[in-house]
Amino acid sequence: SAGNLVNLMTQAAFIITLGMAEVFVLLLGEIDLAAGFTAACGAVIALYLVAKNYPWWVAILACLAATGAYGALQGFIITRLRLPSFVVTLAGYLFLSGALIFLIDSTGSIGNGGVIRLNSNILNDIEAGALSATASWIVMIALVLLAGVMMYLRDHRRRSNGLVAPPLSVTLLKVAAIAVAGVVVVLVGNSNRGTLFLAVRGLPWVVLVVLGILVVYTTLLGRTRFGRYIYAIGGNAEAARRAGVNTNRIKVAAFALCGMTAGITGIIYSSYLGSISSGVNGGANVLNAVAAAVIGGTSLFGGRGKMLDAVLGGLVVGVIANGLQLLGLTAPAQLMWTALVLVAAVTVDALTRRGRSTV
Repeated sequence: SAGNLVNLMTQAAFIITLGMAEVFVLLLGEIDLAAGFTAACGAVIALYLVAKNYPWWVAILACLAATGAYGALQGFIITRLRLPSFVVTLAGYLFLSGALIFLIDSTGSIGNGGVIRLNSNILNDIEAGALSATASWIVMIALVLLAGVMMYLRDHRRRSNGLVAPPLSVTLLKVAAIAVAGVVVVLVGNSNRGTLFLAVRGLPWVVLVVLGILVVYTTLLGRTRFGRYIYAIGGNAEAARRAGVNTNRIKVAAFALCGMTAGITGIIYSSYLGSISSGVNGGANVLNAVAAAVIGGTSLFGGRGKMLDAVLGGLVVGVIANGLQLLGLTAPAQLMWTALVLVAAVTVDALTRRGRSTV
């Protein structure tokens, strides 16, 4: 049903954004096991500041600054002491799981019972709010036109510089595919998913938030020197170092971006739940995020992947959980099916790399 498809979009949003966070470090051949609790601690900071009547944007900035700084700290430890990221971030996982309890206890009456409620209509509307039906169509058309113009200008610039560019027909097909996907999403979002007496229509705000993050991070990885350095280090760190790339600085920046994106996830997750508690399962969340990135196509061995992988993989993970719930299967079955899909994705990745190495 349309209502269930919209629920799938909102349920999978925090898995997708946390998967985007992991893509930054997975491209380097690293991993961040602490990202789930980084998100939760960032959410505590944001919700506490909102409860103390700070503006919502101040709460968000404080959350992102804190989580970004913690991610940078992990990156600094990994690069300076030359420790495996698995060990450092596993220690961070344990540290932050305790820090989460400490932070909520330190809020006093605000976190009474180990739960901090979300007292902001704006932050709550990230998951609960939606555009109007008309606004959904306007935004979709504007985004498709913007994507088409940017793709055309990119190809035109490449041809002007004597570089290879796809034919115009291929570009038009890509734009048409984006338009079809946009129409489907808007049609689903604009379908009435309310009750007989209360109609609910429109594209959820969280879809636009995820799309905005996707565009910014895709541009960062695909159109900047920083992104090219990340792929170079993930492909061959020693070769990148000999080429003059400051590998330590890039790794610290990647972990900082991973932490900051985890902070965004914390805000989305708290908006989805309407609160944040000391019982957040940060371990399961981060494993689902890694699974989403790998299922989507990002390599665990570094050097290959993109932000869209986290979106596609996050939707797959969400579909598995959502579909098995509709079938009446229990949590153990959901975990086992997700594990099977993850193993299949990693196996395909390993076989693909092995085939390339023998060519």
